[in-house]
Amino acid sequence: MPSNLHRPRKRFGQHFLHDPGVLRRLVDTISPSARDFLVEIGPGEGALTYPLLEKAGRLHVIELDRDLAARLTDERIVVHQADALEFDFGVFPAGTRLVGNLPYNISTPLLFHLARFADRVRDLHFMLQREVVERMVAPPSTPAYGRLSVALQARFSMKKMFNVSKGAFRPPPKVESAVVRLEPLASPMTLNEDQLRRAFSGRRKMLRNCLPEVDFAALGIDPALRPENLAAADYARIAETTRRRPQTD
Repeated sequence: MPSNLHRPRKRFGQHFLHDPGVLRRLVDTISPSARDFLVEIGPGEGALTYPLLEKAGRLHVIELDRDLAARLTDERIVVHQADALEFDFGVFPAGTRLVGNLPYNISTPLLFHLARFADRVRDLHFMLQREVVERMVAPPSTPAYGRLSVALQARFSMKKMFNVSKGAFRPPPKVESAVVRLEPLASPMTLNEDQLRRAFSGRRKMLRNCLPEVDFAALGIDPALRPENLAAADYARIAETTRRRPQTD
């Protein structure tokens, strides 16, 4: 494992995990094995990479920073020097396991991107800003519940695993962190992304005003409710109903 420290680059949102106790707990939570096809997003200095490698025996990594990518010279590591936001995760085999300490400055768009590959993965374990994790797992009608909650809960079952303090990173971020596990649903729900975006762009509006094209009475949904009051399954029903609606001239 490389021993010389890399100077964190602010534009990449780099905060390197270094706490041995947190790393052990994270590896135990992931529980990698030699049977796994394991992909790490943002390996950074390799603090998590090499403990994973000891268990899995081989590893693919995706790293945007070319200097960090060049440091990962172990022949058991396949390095993809690329932007995870643009990477086609469909190139990996079904049952791929994704892990990583995701850059907090792109975590939300990256989660939306990764959700498109839910049918290709076995599970995902990520270190994220704690506020983002709480949004991911939030139930309807709570302050943290929103578009991200619905989009991910339609595709995954999720569980917050544990919190991580600022001091576990170099340099310490301004926010607290948490580890979350995502597992694809056996029967994922289909959403209308445009409807979801419009609903939560008018979060304090009533549903009838956010989505005027929807016949809420036919769905048994009170049109005076607000977007955060509906579960992912409700948005899936709305998408299905409007998709089936006959087109008129």
